[in-house]
Amino acid sequence: MSLVKVNEHIYMVDVEVAGARNFIASYILRGEKTIIVETGPISSVYNLIHGLEELGVKPEEVAYVAVSHIHLDHGGGVGPLLRRFPKAKVVVHERGAPHLANPERLWQQAQSVLGPIAEIYGKPEPVPMDRIVAAHDGMTLDADGVTLKVLETVGHAPHHLSFYEPLSNGIFTGDSAGIYLNEIGVIVPTTPAPFRLDMALAALEKMASLKPSTLYYTHFGKAEKALEKLQFYAKQLKLWASIAKETLEKGEGLDEMRKKVLEQDEAVRKALEYVKAHRVFSEKSLVGSMFGIFEYVKNFGFQA
Repeated sequence: MSLVKVNEHIYMVDVEVAGARNFIASYILRGEKTIIVETGPISSVYNLIHGLEELGVKPEEVAYVAVSHIHLDHGGGVGPLLRRFPKAKVVVHERGAPHLANPERLWQQAQSVLGPIAEIYGKPEPVPMDRIVAAHDGMTLDADGVTLKVLETVGHAPHHLSFYEPLSNGIFTGDSAGIYLNEIGVIVPTTPAPFRLDMALAALEKMASLKPSTLYYTHFGKAEKALEKLQFYAKQLKLWASIAKETLEKGEGLDEMRKKVLEQDEAVRKALEYVKAHRVFSEKSLVGSMFGIFEYVKNFGFQA
């Protein structure tokens, strides 16, 4: 676990799931009360709790635990965190709330999709319904000195939220702005099926309209030049969709799409080298994102 101050009132905890650094970040916003953004998986949530203890956050001080969506690497650690902080409420998209209360189906799907990675993340615990806030677009979370504005940013998932933080003019993006591999300075898509490209691009436009200066990626870290990164990601998604369209028109499959993406997307070529030594993130994840866009274009089409 490492704890880094990334703004005057914001701290980042690298939860180091399975010992993997620079992969999953949780954020701590400190005012009179405290807001936690993203828990990471249950297997590493005690690293986050240790970070909170290191900052001297008392059990009664946490007002909200805001999760971008319910996937295990973003909201899997909610259960133990709420036990540790008895006054905290978890904030999640209304479509995700039932799956926090009863995570059995979520766990089964994660095992099916993620395979052994699901076991690395761990099975989430049920969350009492009275501790869940079903959030909607435009809602404000106020913790006496720090606030977050809820942004509905679906596309990666139909229950995805991002959070705008006005003091730093920053956005906690979850998976809505891709994966930022900060050690090599590249962004790659996270677009597993059933991905919705149209909605994801609309979400990127919504975030860009706020003219943020900073992005706080769950994967991974604080990044400046926020507008540039949002615009790059939109172009990257469109590039992949154009490649998928060309591939489908030729009657070719995912293998051909993969070859063409590698030819045309330098960020992915760099990422493939990077993931060879990674404990959790793999080429399979990147190909799964290609499949998500391939399936979207097959089902809905794409006009560049």
